[in-house]
Amino acid sequence: MEKDNKRGQWGTNFGFLMAAIGSAIGLGNIWGFPYKMGANGGFIFLIIYLALVSFVGFATMLGELTLGRRYGMGVIGTYRKISEKYAWIGWLGWLSGFLILAFYSVLGGFTIRYCFGFLMEMFSGGAGFGGMDSGAFFGSFIVSAPMSILFHALFMAATIIIVMGGISGGIEKFTAVAMPTLFVMIIIVVIRSVTLEGAFVGLEFMFKPDFEAMKEIGLMRILKTAAGQMFFSLSLGMGCMITYGSYLSKKENLEWNAMFIPIADTSFAFLSALAVLPAVGAFVYQGVEGVSFGAGPGLLFVTLHRVFSVGMGGFMGNFFGAFFYFLVFIAAVTSSISLLEVCTAYFIDKRVEKGLEPDRKKITLIMGVIIFFLGFPVAMDGLGSGVAGGAMIDIPAVVFGMSEVRVAFDCWLDFYDMISEGVFMPLGAMLMSLIIGWKLKTVLIKDEIEQTPGYKMKAYNFWDICFKYIVPAAMFFVLLGQLDDFFGLGIF
Repeated sequence: MEKDNKRGQWGTNFGFLMAAIGSAIGLGNIWGFPYKMGANGGFIFLIIYLALVSFVGFATMLGELTLGRRYGMGVIGTYRKISEKYAWIGWLGWLSGFLILAFYSVLGGFTIRYCFGFLMEMFSGGAGFGGMDSGAFFGSFIVSAPMSILFHALFMAATIIIVMGGISGGIEKFTAVAMPTLFVMIIIVVIRSVTLEGAFVGLEFMFKPDFEAMKEIGLMRILKTAAGQMFFSLSLGMGCMITYGSYLSKKENLEWNAMFIPIADTSFAFLSALAVLPAVGAFVYQGVEGVSFGAGPGLLFVTLHRVFSVGMGGFMGNFFGAFFYFLVFIAAVTSSISLLEVCTAYFIDKRVEKGLEPDRKKITLIMGVIIFFLGFPVAMDGLGSGVAGGAMIDIPAVVFGMSEVRVAFDCWLDFYDMISEGVFMPLGAMLMSLIIGWKLKTVLIKDEIEQTPGYKMKAYNFWDICFKYIVPAAMFFVLLGQLDDFFGLGIF
């Protein structure tokens, strides 16, 4: 228990699993997975995604949990213990979490605003969204810097308070209740979605292979998108699973946990698609304007707003709108607490190493406030349509010898995202797999797994192949895909 370990420790394996699954389940599942599936051929995207989870997701998850438990430290301390020369790899993960939370909390604040909006609409028409349609409201909200900052602050405050409570007393206690609740809520939304008139259009889109779409989009682009979504959905490469693994006791079964977390995360992503795409299909069938499968990132805050307010309409439409966005908020905050924990764990580890008290509350508050202010530019630039107005940053880049490549970022979110998810995360995960596969050797994984009393590793040869060959190749592919997206290299 936490009193026996200054750093903290999970009280139960169930609590750890709920926290780890909560870290993986976030906006990437409810927002990213449905819209990427919608824009990349539906069923074909799903099959590729499942294959990538099986051969890459499981192994990467196992590697991060194993390193965390073996060395008993956060991401920076873990790599420093392996070798001082690898400490910079740990900093890649730490900085990724730091930058991601700066923009993630702004988006998390959006979910609070939409939940409040639908609650107000239930009791007084026009009170929640000012009588505007979904697109107009979203456009006016994101350019209102004071409102964006206010809800950004509310979301960060919730994150800070939970992490302040510690591992078993804060994160575990919250996620042990939040995650089962989240699964019940998503099932309710799925039932409502698939029973709407015309929902079969969305179900057909999800489950009927569309080879014409594959030809039009291109198999390599679908593969690249699915690989990127799988990687980011599982919270890999940003130190979350290394940090959470460091609080695991030796009695817990690493191999089973490493398989259960991706399965639960993928199941939730699938349920999210069932919650969103049949509803979109229903209103495509009914001829509701402005609703489409390929709506892109606007699916969460524009298209689904229209589904609830226009498609369903009335009290029940507003009720399900409030219910759905509260669900998205819960999913977002279970991810944000893991990101903040990565940032605080480094400083807690340094204090514990010096024989000092962790001072978790103070460190968490300081880090949370710094990240809150780092998110100010994201909250203030209207996602590229506010005070920044157009291209915010123009960067000359040298990529594979192409010195004339330049990239212009329309908003701070894209800039933070490029550094963290675009480069640091896939690079860090690729290097981790190479270190495990070729430097430390995968026998390290076997030895740590078999620290669990009476347990023998089940699939050593499979993991060995994954760490040495499959994961590094896949991570290089993800990294290349991210660079292609951000720098317009024209590779795919």
